Amino acid sequence: MTKSNLCLLAFTLIASFGLRPVTAQKPAFQNPVFQNPVLYEDLADLDILRVGDTFYYSASNMQYSPGAPILSSKDLVNWKYVGHSIPVLDFSPAYDLNGGNAYVKGSWASFLGYRNSNKTFYWGGCIEFKQTYIYTATAAEGPWKRHAVLPQCYYDAGLLVDDDDTMYVAYGAKTLHVAQLSPDGTREVKSQEVFTAPIGVDYIEGSRFYKINGSYYIFTTRPPNDEYVLKSTTGPFGPYTMQKLVINAKAPIPYGGGPHQGGIVETQKGDWYYMAFVDAYPNGRIPVLAPLTWDADGWPSLNLTDNTWPTALPYPLSPQDKTSHTGTDHFRGTTLSPEWEWNHNPDNAKWSLHNGLKLQTATVTNDIYAARNTLTHRILGPVSNATIELDLSHMKDGDRAGLALFRDSTAWIGIVRDNGSLRVAMEDNLTMDEHWKTTATGTEVASAPITAHKIWLRASADTTSNFRSGPDRTGTFAYSLDGKTFTPLGKPFAFTRDWHYFMGYRYAIFNYATQSLDGAVRVSSFTVAIP
Repeated sequence: MTKSNLCLLAFTLIASFGLRPVTAQKPAFQNPVFQNPVLYEDLADLDILRVGDTFYYSASNMQYSPGAPILSSKDLVNWKYVGHSIPVLDFSPAYDLNGGNAYVKGSWASFLGYRNSNKTFYWGGCIEFKQTYIYTATAAEGPWKRHAVLPQCYYDAGLLVDDDDTMYVAYGAKTLHVAQLSPDGTREVKSQEVFTAPIGVDYIEGSRFYKINGSYYIFTTRPPNDEYVLKSTTGPFGPYTMQKLVINAKAPIPYGGGPHQGGIVETQKGDWYYMAFVDAYPNGRIPVLAPLTWDADGWPSLNLTDNTWPTALPYPLSPQDKTSHTGTDHFRGTTLSPEWEWNHNPDNAKWSLHNGLKLQTATVTNDIYAARNTLTHRILGPVSNATIELDLSHMKDGDRAGLALFRDSTAWIGIVRDNGSLRVAMEDNLTMDEHWKTTATGTEVASAPITAHKIWLRASADTTSNFRSGPDRTGTFAYSLDGKTFTPLGKPFAFTRDWHYFMGYRYAIFNYATQSLDGAVRVSSFTVAIP
């Protein structure tokens, strides 16, 4: 066996134990390989593009705020969060948890594009099936500002900036349309039906729009496992013909769904890649990468072996910027890092950064789903844990503060203050129904009295995919009074494998009141680790 084959085998074995490429050391040989998934995080409905030598990735995040996260990479494998296209979800009071909620609304299946003529990024998405919001920025990191609100809903949209600088949007479900935008991108000039899913395919969505070597392409998905390509040689309005790209491929994640609903991008070397996502609940929808080639007739192909998505592949470019997604955040800056998103918009008067994260109670409720200022961070798969150091000195009677494994079925470990005394407790059975109404506000499973005013809380998540089948995966909780020795509390919490919430589980830091406001906690640190 050659040295290269031995190295490839070693990396494949490492991947089988759940290690992630962003934390691996740089291989000491010429052709390093990466492991799929490129990020074991919930980053669905992706759009991907390259500007100069930098790749950008945009994803859905529903009701989490700020919206539409953006990541950047120099090699298509190692990604870091750099910003959000939607600074605040100001679409209705529900996004402030005022008079209702916005669960499974907000930003999803949107587009991210770049217009070279004015050196500007464009993000656009249909909000609540009503209107399309467009935001712009001269840098992906921001600042982003609202550019336009169009009365049309561009459902699951993809943006194409043509060679003559005209902007087109492909969108729709089952029947796809192409819209032409005005030169300033603030209104629709025309829209036309271009394709309807044929019998046997029946339903398509998730458009991504490209012009390559004079031909127009719309990549579209038949959820939850298939991807098709439409091609026109006569213009953006067609006519289009269809071919298969990938049909129910075996995922590189155990029990995961077939990779689909992705985008394509060309490297500086002229190589093409397709980034898709895999339905892998409870972790979410996770990005995977594969090389893409073109035949003599201009049709793309993934060239999978036995219809199996590759696990280990050579890096598209020399590995760069190996930023770890593990580590500790001490909340020392003036703004939160872009990895963080609030559950709905926060009350900005009730939190601050100074020697840690101060969270004042912002809501009087017994329902975590109705509590403002819950701060979330995506879980890392397949197995990870998060630990917070919490100062309890300023809690008030009735306050609840801690660390949750957060989704439509939630559990948490936290501090309960009642009648002047403190206890550390584990609660589960916090649930919502399919209409995102709270059905249960929690059951205390176990507790222990404490007198200290500082505590470390830990949530551990085994999120190995169990989408559709496979063993149950669980979260567990523990606490420490010295930051070193942790005591388990409660019982294992079974993650839901439902897809209807669309987002995966998150670590969530919360502090809410059940009696009156003015209590506060300080989070000195948040640490994500892969055991």
